[in-house]
Amino acid sequence: MEDIGINGWYLLWGLVDFGLLLGILYVIGYKPILEMFGERSGRIKESMERAEAIKEEQAKTEETIRIQLEEARRGGDKILVSAEQVGERLREEAKERAKREAEALIESARTEIERERDAAVEGLRREFADLTILAAEKVIQESLDKKAHQKLIDEVLESTSFKGRG
Repeated sequence: MEDIGINGWYLLWGLVDFGLLLGILYVIGYKPILEMFGERSGRIKESMERAEAIKEEQAKTEETIRIQLEEARRGGDKILVSAEQVGERLREEAKERAKREAEALIESARTEIERERDAAVEGLRREFADLTILAAEKVIQESLDKKAHQKLIDEVLESTSFKGRG
């Protein structure tokens, strides 16, 4: 070996040194390194399991949200239908109330017209009575008792049913 330039003693001591170094590293470093890798592997595995659990939880949450959105959409549709029904009912009630108010107004107007007509007829009766008294006074040339004459005219008018014709 010396022919090729290698000293046997140096080689032997180099191998012994290398063996001692490997032994020392094995005793001092290999076990801690293996433990460190084992811990790291455990943490990675734990993280992967947590990530998987989070993923499953997220899927469940998304499904729950989807169901809640669907329920909310159905609830919103029910509210819209209900609001439309309430609106229609209110519209019908308002229409009915307006109709009743219009009928009451028409009835009130009819009553007022009838009252005014009766007042006009009564006024015409009085004027007619006054004119009759005036004509009778001119014919007779004397003044008649107005109350007695009015009673006479009323009886004549009632017998001829002038009052009921309106």
